[in-house]
Amino acid sequence: MKIGMLWFDGEDHKEMPVRVQAAASYYRSKYGRVPNVCFVHPSMLTERSAASVDGVDIRPSPAVLRGHIWMGIDDREA
Repeated sequence: MKIGMLWFDGEDHKEMPVRVQAAASYYRSKYGRVPNVCFVHPSMLTERSAASVDGVDIRPSPAVLRGHIWMGIDDREA
């Protein structure tokens, strides 16, 4: 993924699936496409974190700031 939507989510008290679902819902309404991948800072993931939520793969990336979700469509799958 080279282009995506950067979503700030300052709600650390919420579980990752809820946060990803909110970002994916906004992405669908704004861009009219269904995202299939998102990147989050590794510190935002826990052992209980899901690897995928509603078809969106959650992947760690130290390039993404903590509290942000970089969401879009994986170039290799598009």
